[in-house]
Amino acid sequence: MNTQEIIYSIALTKLKGLNLLNARTLLESMGSATEVFLHRKDILDVLPHASQRLKDALAHVDDALRVAEKEMEFIEQKHLRVFLLNDDDYPQRLKECEDAPLVLYQCGKADLNKTHIISIVGTRKCSSYGREICSNFIADLKQYYPDTVIVSGLAYGIDICAHRAALENGMSTVGVLAHGLDNIYPSMHRKTAIDMIHQEGGLLTEYTTHTQPEKMNFVSRNRIVAGLCDACVVVESSERGGSLITAELALNYNREVFAFPGRVYDDISKGCNNLIQKHQATLVTNAADLLEVMGWENPLKVSRKKQAMQQDLFPDLTDEEKMLVNTLKGVDDKHVNQIAVEANVPYARASMLLFDLEIRGIVQALGGARYRLARKGIV
Repeated sequence: MNTQEIIYSIALTKLKGLNLLNARTLLESMGSATEVFLHRKDILDVLPHASQRLKDALAHVDDALRVAEKEMEFIEQKHLRVFLLNDDDYPQRLKECEDAPLVLYQCGKADLNKTHIISIVGTRKCSSYGREICSNFIADLKQYYPDTVIVSGLAYGIDICAHRAALENGMSTVGVLAHGLDNIYPSMHRKTAIDMIHQEGGLLTEYTTHTQPEKMNFVSRNRIVAGLCDACVVVESSERGGSLITAELALNYNREVFAFPGRVYDDISKGCNNLIQKHQATLVTNAADLLEVMGWENPLKVSRKKQAMQQDLFPDLTDEEKMLVNTLKGVDDKHVNQIAVEANVPYARASMLLFDLEIRGIVQALGGARYRLARKGIV
């Protein structure tokens, strides 16, 4: 990756007076952060409609560049991965969101463009019921799609339960942070974070080093949790809280939102129950519910259906005919003598039955008294 482009992209996020929307518009207009900085002194010539505020922001870039260069040193030292909005490997689901970060920093090898990515969020003060739901749901999901990436926020409660359940089931899990990668908050989740990195998961953030986990950062972080996923699952939530913000963002991004119902008198179930009641979330009780709504093929049903089809392909065969057919399963072809011996059917009888099976389209004669199954998919 172009080191200069990374430095300029980071610097672009550090320019005072330039918000994310304007920075993204500027990046899209110029084609790259490098072009933005190369033309910063004559920006009005390149972009005649650029505002004076933008011009002022680009006139004072020294501090931003110093921060970016220092950050680049940290990236190289820690072997971090950097995603730039214009990169092909930038998380494609997140790129669809108009407020996607210009730069993302990742520690770990998680594939953020995996076929199936689920965000799981919920209250920080979860109950034993919520923890059980979270653990069982992820274990259930593993039976269908073990390569699913589980995304959450590494916070107390449902977040950390989701991460740990994913680890227990050998699944990749990603924690989206509200601060830089030079720190882990809360610190007591450090061991889990390290395990996530080692198990093909990781940590992801839009924040540079020395960024403190301030309240507004968590709100901003939630849009990444929502934007990365195919679906957002809410497990226990009060009437207000970060998980409901994430669910709302997911809806705005046209993601499917699911919620586990809870007891009507429990405060930490009111948020989920309200989402379901207002038709903002689909009620879910297990992984199969999610698969059905998402339109994801249920591999267990497909396997059972395939087995049933294999068993029922020739329901009208006699016992002798079945024995002949069974000798041809899993092979390219066989001579009639071998078929008769293996099926323990007299040669003349076997020849007559094979002729009849050929007429019915079940076996195919190849010449030289050799036969094979005519229907594909028989094992």
